[in-house]
Amino acid sequence: MTHLLLGGTGKVGRRLASLLDADGHPVRRAGRRGDTVFDWNDESTWQPALEGASSVFIVGPGSATDWSPRLTRLLELASQAGTEHAVLLSARGIEFLSDGAVGRAERALRQGALSWTILRPSHFAQNFTEAMFVPVDGRIVAPVGTGAEPFIDVDDLAAVAAAVMTKREHDGRILALSGPEALSFDAAAAELERVTGTGIRFEDESDADHVRRLRAAGTPELYIEWRMAMLNGIRSGADAYVSPGVEGVLRRPATSFGDWARREASSD
Repeated sequence: MTHLLLGGTGKVGRRLASLLDADGHPVRRAGRRGDTVFDWNDESTWQPALEGASSVFIVGPGSATDWSPRLTRLLELASQAGTEHAVLLSARGIEFLSDGAVGRAERALRQGALSWTILRPSHFAQNFTEAMFVPVDGRIVAPVGTGAEPFIDVDDLAAVAAAVMTKREHDGRILALSGPEALSFDAAAAELERVTGTGIRFEDESDADHVRRLRAAGTPELYIEWRMAMLNGIRSGADAYVSPGVEGVLRRPATSFGDWARREASSD
């Protein structure tokens, strides 16, 4: 039962691969480089990646384009290859832009030929160490005001994905996932400052200034629309709710932001 991981070297994929490996499950990591090449823009790479895969973990090519037609085609080829189950990495804030690229991908998955499970995580705690909220010169700058978010530890997300792929107890379900409590960005910055011993502070930013910075960096407009919808969900307070999916699947509490910070961001 080989598990194909698209984006197998990314934040979620590499952690998921490690968990599956540790439990003795055959894993095929696929990406634009490496032993198994998979490129969303090159269909000739799809069939070799799918060969012999009983399940597939799907990380899309981003929210800058509507990739649902490519997903529909991938699911057709997967079904022909004998793949039984697909797990889609989506996002919990999909309700803030339901007809965006992620929403369309979810619909394509549900309408496809494979049994499916959708994972909808909140913003990652690791975004403060690996992605969009990494402090620069001691500042975390984002257009979220006093809004709070129940940041999820990507290790928890990977553990949920591993359980979903190997136990098959959540087929046909959409699983909303989050950390155990919502924190403001001020509180997150204070926790990071405490565990790193480095001065870190949060600075609010206007939507207009954030969009201006993204456009100056050449960011595609559809991605900007998606990102602002997600960030506005935080600012408004609409994304502050806690989701029970981690505990429901793993039968243990989700990892707190403080515990994650002590494990991954601490200077000790």
